[in-house]
Amino acid sequence: MDANIIRKVPLFESLNEADSVEIFSKMSEVSLRRGEALFEEGDEANNLFIVAEGKIKLGHTTSDGRENLLAILGPGDILGELTLFDQGKRSGTATAVSSTKLLSLDHKDLMQLIDTHPGMSKSMLRDLAGRLRRTNTALADMVFSDVPGRVAKALLDLAERFGSRTEDGVHVPHDLTQEELAQLVGASRETVNKSLAEFGSRGWIRLEGRAVTLLNIERLLNRAK
Repeated sequence: MDANIIRKVPLFESLNEADSVEIFSKMSEVSLRRGEALFEEGDEANNLFIVAEGKIKLGHTTSDGRENLLAILGPGDILGELTLFDQGKRSGTATAVSSTKLLSLDHKDLMQLIDTHPGMSKSMLRDLAGRLRRTNTALADMVFSDVPGRVAKALLDLAERFGSRTEDGVHVPHDLTQEELAQLVGASRETVNKSLAEFGSRGWIRLEGRAVTLLNIERLLNRAK
């Protein structure tokens, strides 16, 4: 990896080339295999991570042992920034869902950078506001949307972030198991599988292991409303 990856991250977009090279020199590279944890809920938190390649899932384990999947992060996304301000422990577990490479930056170095580049504060606030908006939307979906609607919405979101156009539609290599997809939409695996099977029988999607091709975006958009 080189310093160019830094300038592709919204948080660092205000940096010039020299600053990008300087902050990159303070970062360390982390490589994970699928299923390997980056950090776990309750761990001490003293650094921020940037996803360079692959995908990371953020999860939270409930008191009765169930896992809720909060988000799927991909290249350019940051994680661990909340503890930069509240100095608390990790509030969730971050696990690789594919071979993943990340860059790690110590909070002390990041705070020094923010002090000298105030524009970064605006970028971070914008990112945090976006996450809060997505959280509010997800909570509303849990209350007002049925499971098929949430599944359709999740597929469309994954397609927007990780999909690529093909002759048939949009190919989405999400790398999630059926259980992980169920955790993402907050439903049982059986109910989610039933929704996926229905979408497939209607010709809206084609399931391909840990990937899916969206064949009829318009129908999925209508179902997600």
